[in-house]
Amino acid sequence: MLRLKKRLLASLITGSVATLAAAPNVSWAQTANATLRGTGPANAEVTARNVATGSVRRTRTGADGSYALPGLQPGTYQVDAGPGTERTVTLTVASTATLNLGQPQPVAPSAPSAANATTLTGVSVTATTLQEVKTSEVGNTISLRQIQTIPQISRNFLEFADTVPGMVFTVDPKGNTSLRGGAMNTSSVNVYIDGVGQKSYVKEGGVSGQFGSQGNPFPQLAIGEYKVITSNYKAEYDQISSAAVTAQTKSGTNEFHGETYYRYTNDAFRERTPAERDSGTKTPSNEKEYGFALGGPIIKDKMHFFATYEAKRFDTPITVVPSADGAPGVPFLPGSVASQFGPAGLNFKEDLYFGKIDWEPTDRDRFEASAQIRQEDQLGGVGNQTAASAAYTTRNNDKRYALRWQHSGDLYFNELLLTYEDAFNAPTALNYGNGAVYTWERASDDPVIIETGAANPLATQNKGQKGPAIQDDLTFNDLEWHGDHVIKLGFKKKMVTLHAADAADVNPQFYYNVTPAGTGSTPYKAFFTKPVTGLGLSPTVSTKSHQFGAYVQDDWDVTDKLTLNLGVRWDYERTPSYTNFVTPANVVAALNSQDPNAPAGQTYAQSLALGGIDVNDYISSGRNRSAYKGEWQPRLGFSYDLFGDEAHVIFGGAGRAYDRDLYDYLQLETTKSALPQYTIYFRDPATGLCHRDATPCYDWDPAYLNGLANLQALLGPSSNAGTEVDLLNNHLKAPYSDQFSLGMRNQVGDWNTSATVTRILSYDGFAFTLGNRYPNGAFFQNNSQPWGNGVPGFGALIVGNNGIQTRTTQVLLSAEKPYTRESHWGATFAYTFTHAKQNRDINEHYSFDEATIGDYPFITSNAAAKHRFVATGNVDGPWGTTLSAKLTLATPLPYNGISCYPGVEFPTGTNCTPVAATPGGSRFLFGGKIWGYRDVDFQATKNFDLGHGVTLFGRFDVLNVFNWDNFVDYLPVVANGQTTVSYNRTGNITFVPRTFKFEVGLNF
Repeated sequence: MLRLKKRLLASLITGSVATLAAAPNVSWAQTANATLRGTGPANAEVTARNVATGSVRRTRTGADGSYALPGLQPGTYQVDAGPGTERTVTLTVASTATLNLGQPQPVAPSAPSAANATTLTGVSVTATTLQEVKTSEVGNTISLRQIQTIPQISRNFLEFADTVPGMVFTVDPKGNTSLRGGAMNTSSVNVYIDGVGQKSYVKEGGVSGQFGSQGNPFPQLAIGEYKVITSNYKAEYDQISSAAVTAQTKSGTNEFHGETYYRYTNDAFRERTPAERDSGTKTPSNEKEYGFALGGPIIKDKMHFFATYEAKRFDTPITVVPSADGAPGVPFLPGSVASQFGPAGLNFKEDLYFGKIDWEPTDRDRFEASAQIRQEDQLGGVGNQTAASAAYTTRNNDKRYALRWQHSGDLYFNELLLTYEDAFNAPTALNYGNGAVYTWERASDDPVIIETGAANPLATQNKGQKGPAIQDDLTFNDLEWHGDHVIKLGFKKKMVTLHAADAADVNPQFYYNVTPAGTGSTPYKAFFTKPVTGLGLSPTVSTKSHQFGAYVQDDWDVTDKLTLNLGVRWDYERTPSYTNFVTPANVVAALNSQDPNAPAGQTYAQSLALGGIDVNDYISSGRNRSAYKGEWQPRLGFSYDLFGDEAHVIFGGAGRAYDRDLYDYLQLETTKSALPQYTIYFRDPATGLCHRDATPCYDWDPAYLNGLANLQALLGPSSNAGTEVDLLNNHLKAPYSDQFSLGMRNQVGDWNTSATVTRILSYDGFAFTLGNRYPNGAFFQNNSQPWGNGVPGFGALIVGNNGIQTRTTQVLLSAEKPYTRESHWGATFAYTFTHAKQNRDINEHYSFDEATIGDYPFITSNAAAKHRFVATGNVDGPWGTTLSAKLTLATPLPYNGISCYPGVEFPTGTNCTPVAATPGGSRFLFGGKIWGYRDVDFQATKNFDLGHGVTLFGRFDVLNVFNWDNFVDYLPVVANGQTTVSYNRTGNITFVPRTFKFEVGLNF
């Protein structure tokens, strides 16, 4: 038998590697299931029975007594390998736990009651929770107790992820939520629910539908628990380069259970924002959240259902403020414009649905069918430099369906998953007409002060993704060769249609120059669209994204102390609208035509070449582009249990993880060819000159304010003057990160602690830069950029390349005392030290301040605070109450911007350069002024037992108890050759002012 297993192992590894090398396919299942492994009597049957659902899984121990049970639903199990070995244990989400059954255990006075059992629901059974400690992954698990008790601003289950070191959950001034790992952007995160990735392929935000949304990605009532992995995940995780969140949904049990709730607050129960205090007014606001969940048996022990619905109705206060660079121009604005600064409101509506049916006809097979639906309508755009008049409304819908079949054999476990997704995001301008943008004139640029009037034509869009996927994951759980192996391998094929409409033919924008002399009476430029006719082009582009991936993962128990996690994956994605794109012939001709600003005989392409740009790297024939095939990703890790008792474990790992280029960037080549965006300039009536000598330049006529058609007529029936030309590099790669970690976990009494050092290096982030060059190839000349030196007959040249990088070192410290019924309390402490550098603001993919992304210096990252501390505690109080608190402290986030120093010339030829500066902080209850973010929250819940299994509860949350202002708007000052920055103390804040929330509900 041993010889057979060795042969099988060798054949499996050889075949897997050969398959990976040959296959053009691949992306994986990120399971939320648990694996139970350990030892027991030799050649004995091991049985695991879920005490909530009655489902049973079986396997046999080997000759050496080892066993493994993969694919278990997280929950509570009665496990035994014969008389005297019975144990009742709880398995957590996406974990690999050890349970040795070889030694007889004391017989419990009475068996746990199935009526009190749970599969990730609100009812619990007395059992030992098996902690996952022998893993090389860096992260932690968020329990259902934490989800139910920790104070919460919004019912977004991801909010609790920031109790894990290295994670930050943010509520921006508009109420929009986001999750970020390390010092990377939100798009590099992926969330998996029941193993189904929620990745956004078009828009930013990481999770589909989460960009610029106050909503939740999934009903919180449906989440049982989830695991957060900040780095060094195993090979099954795909389309990710920072943090992974894998969540398990609740299931129905053999008893009917349900829950309903209603949560409310309004402006009477909150303090004023800084802007409201400054203006002496308070913007009306209110929040309503309500929903229900119900689960139970269809056929006892065989089939169950679970369904939930959650809703949000918000009206959120926001503040309109000038940009940090444009703030000096505010005193010189007309009164009617300046009056549009200050408080405003944002309306939001969301409906979330989730349903699941599971069926286990045998103890070998489990079938699941599930559906999730998200529907949102939101007022957006208001805030920062955008006035309420320039708002837009957004429909944000997401539907996902899944069919799953799990089959277990004595030596293997297989999971087949079929999914379908349909998601779109469609903002539309609230008003129609002219937009008026006011900018502050500086030496080399014109930062925006405020945008008013009708929303920019780019505000009206329609972008989405839909299509099916199939994936299969096969686990071999009984392989022996120099130890015990659990080997998992799988593949996924996904055919997703991506579509994008990037703008609408509406709402021209007129720009007005502001100087210390006042605001210009006529605009100095206009931005507008004009569709191309007669060429069969469409402003909406659709393409089928071919996504493939494959992996093999070996979790190898070399000894009872040493475990190796060895994996490799390969991903591939082909996007035909990029690979098959043909650069328009008139653009190619223009690039190779005479540069009108250069000596006779010098083409524009030659001018670009002098500036380091080879146009052949960007001109596509439809045959000279191919999808990148080099996404090999080794994932290697180890853990060493010092004394073999799981109390002191050293762990570490190294790996590579590839993400993807968002379609929001890739589609611009096509959509801007069909609906070109024009920028034209107007002569100053007083001087007869155009702003910064930019072209194309026209005489001003007030008739241009009387309709978009009048502006479009300036260009003639076929003119390309002022049309932006977007070109992508023919050899784009996918962004990726290299991850390294070393740490130690310790169990000290009831406390689980961890100390880890991580190093994350990310590469090839996508960025657009200005391709224009002066005739001598320079990007800066007389301290100005070549905005007037666009493609002959067109406008500016914008080129897309990989090149954004981050370099991050973090120290992650955590301590957790899990809640138990016996102790009546639980607590978590998480501290993160971050040293991070980046060559571009993580929130920006347009990079026009330097000639290339490679010219940007590495500066202190604005993605993560240097020090961050999060603590939570919960306790069973008297009279049926549950009390909890949360403390969050973080040093100020650095400011990243451009500073100009008169009389100084940097090597790039300008007196402006990217800089980082950190504002002064505030004092906590004691100590120095070092904190940029301070927050203390409390929660109290009182339960009323109504009998017959029905409980009424009332909940009370106090957020930001001390009403600290957590400012986010910066005011930079350049003086004496240095840049300093302070907070705008009448500007926006993140999180909320002191707010009281009230909730009532029923559990039954």
